[in-house]
Order: sequence, then structure tokens, then C-alpha cells
Amino acid sequence: MGQALCMCSRGSITIDNKRYYFIQKLDEGGFSYVDLVEGVQDGRFYALKRILCHDREGRQEAQTEVEMHQMFDHPNILSLAAHTFVDRGGKSEAWLLLPFIRKGSLWSVLEKLRDKGSFMPERQILHILHGICSGLKTIHDRGFAHRDLKPTNVLLEEDDRPVLMDLGSMNRARIEVRGTREAMTIQDWAAQRCTISYRAPELFNVESHCIIDERTDIWSLGCVLYCMMMLEGPYDLIFQKGDSVALAVQNPVAIPQPCSYSEGLQMLLSSIMVSNPQERPDINWVLDQVQDLQSRSPDIQTNMV
Repeated sequence: MGQALCMCSRGSITIDNKRYYFIQKLDEGGFSYVDLVEGVQDGRFYALKRILCHDREGRQEAQTEVEMHQMFDHPNILSLAAHTFVDRGGKSEAWLLLPFIRKGSLWSVLEKLRDKGSFMPERQILHILHGICSGLKTIHDRGFAHRDLKPTNVLLEEDDRPVLMDLGSMNRARIEVRGTREAMTIQDWAAQRCTISYRAPELFNVESHCIIDERTDIWSLGCVLYCMMMLEGPYDLIFQKGDSVALAVQNPVAIPQPCSYSEGLQMLLSSIMVSNPQERPDINWVLDQVQDLQSRSPDIQTNMV
């Protein structure tokens, strides 16, 4: 891990003895900033994510995010080009250098479709869903879960290849809950780290003796699929109105009718969004269903733009 230099007057930084020019701000969150930078040596654009670490725990969380990126080498999971920790004025920052994906997030693509009064063709939905499932399968096969899957955490390459990002909420897939205190700890953690309108039902009221596993991601995957079909998440409006999402997720998801998508895709959505995690399928089953739908997807869908 190389020495990092602060942003200097010429607007450049150095990570691992390579210099990058600051271009512009991209995004700003509660504890992180994302800037567009250009590599001086390679001329490539990167997204520089700077995570503010307020304490030792914050630094450990940032370190975990780095390790999660390093664990995976997969076309549907965002890679890490370089990283370093910087101490400035008694405060610590983690700098993660990530590939810059020009097309942006799945959410931004869906927003543009909504603004145009258009919708996403089924073939495109299945292509993106297949890639998300491939990335999730890799994560689950390694014994981890993403825990914050949503359209803003899926980037799209020019060929619509989805790339899962924001691995900061990832943890072990299987969490055994023993007692009320542990249940409350996980519930509080989920409230902070798992976006409310994409959060699995079992994370709202964690039972005192249960097992939380990777099927929390399957629920979120269902919400993402719904969002691709309807151009808004199934619980977005409920949350915006201030109504209880925790209550709403206990009921079967309703697919607005008439629906222009195939019965097969609607049935897949209903199969994924099951409130009881014990009855929810695993990623292998979902991937099989997606591949089956892709093989049967009619050519007419390509004209549905």
C-alpha cells in the first residue's frame, strides 16, 4: 500500500506512487464522497471513494469494504484498482480507487425511462437480472451476503452488463441469532445499513432465536426486478408517504395489472418476493429460472422500446 498525498494545489493525488488528477465531484453520502479522477500514467478515469472514518470502528468497516472488493474477481462485481488510508488533521480517511462506469447506475437508467414515459424491454430486464444473479451467486458461494442490493448499487456498463457496488454492508451470509440482545443488535444494524424500501421482512423484526441468511438478498433482488418492470420500487411510495414499510412487506407483493410483461417474468417476481425467508428460493434456483426465461423470451420484446 503506497503513500497517499493530500489533494494539492494542482488538484492531484498519489496512491501507490501513481498520480491522479481531480476532475469533478460525482456523489456525496453521509460518510463518503466520490470524485472523478484521471490517471496521469494510463489516462483512464476512476471513481475515488473517500470514506470518513470517525473512529476505530469506522476504520475497521472501511478495511472490511476493501477486503470484500479484494475477495472477488468477477465481471459483475466492482473491482478495486487501488486503496490507501490517509490521516489528515487527526482524522482518518479510506481512499478506494474504483473503475469509473460512465453509464451510471441502474436507477439513473430507470429514471430516464420514466421521464420519457417509456419502459424497459423484457429481454433487457432478463439480461441485467442474469448479471446481477451471477454476481450474487459468486458472493453467496463464498459464504457472504451483500445486504444492500438496490438499483443505485448496480452500475451498468455500456453493454448493459450490471456491476454490483457498495460492498460496505457485506457480511457473513449466515448469522445465528441467540437471544433478544443479539436480535436487537442485528435489527439496529439493518436499520442503519440496509435501505428500508429494499430491506427483507426478517430484518425489520428480528426474532430472538433464528438464522438470518443470504436470502435477505433474494428479497432485495425481487425489489430490484419489480423496479425494472414498474420503474419504481414496490415500497418506494409507501416509504415516501410515511407509512409503515415493516407492515407492508408482510403481505404478498401486488403486481399492477394490466402488466405488459410475460407471465413467466411475473411468476418469477412472485416466487422471489416471499415474506417468509424459509420459503424463499436460493440464488441458484433464481438463476436457472432467468436462464429459462431468456431461452424462451420472444424476439418481439426487442421492439418494445
